[in-house]
Amino acid sequence: MAEIGFTLNGKPVSAAAEDGASLLHLLRGPLALSGPRFGCGAEACGACMVLLDGRPAHACTLPAEAAAGRSVTTVEGLGTPEAPHPLQRAFLAEQAGQCGYCLPGILVSAAALLAANPRPDAAAVKAALEGHLCRCGSHNRIVRAVLRAAAEMAA
Repeated sequence: MAEIGFTLNGKPVSAAAEDGASLLHLLRGPLALSGPRFGCGAEACGACMVLLDGRPAHACTLPAEAAAGRSVTTVEGLGTPEAPHPLQRAFLAEQAGQCGYCLPGILVSAAALLAANPRPDAAAVKAALEGHLCRCGSHNRIVRAVLRAAAEMAA
């Protein structure tokens, strides 16, 4: 068991992680977050995606210890119900989610894209979200939502 301290969604946290535990296990277990989800456990679906120091990372395979001293952002850290992130507003406006299982990972990856490239085209959005699986078939609406958020953020 190791005590791991890091910044989570802008706030310092510390939690005990079992030896060999993944960051996803730490986030969903002791830290009680529900945004990052377990999908495949093999970095193939993107449901577990978080931002580690601003870059997308698969929390399902990342050892919890890798977060020590670093910054982790989950979908819970993007916005609040009172002040949603432009991506969250755009996803609602475009009705970009159906079941919603994949959306937390997609939203954090899209946030990383817009931080690095504030004016992406559709091809850049598709490339940034290529590692995310959406079984509901909302891909076109998801791309439109990211482009809508980029336009809103640029205005």
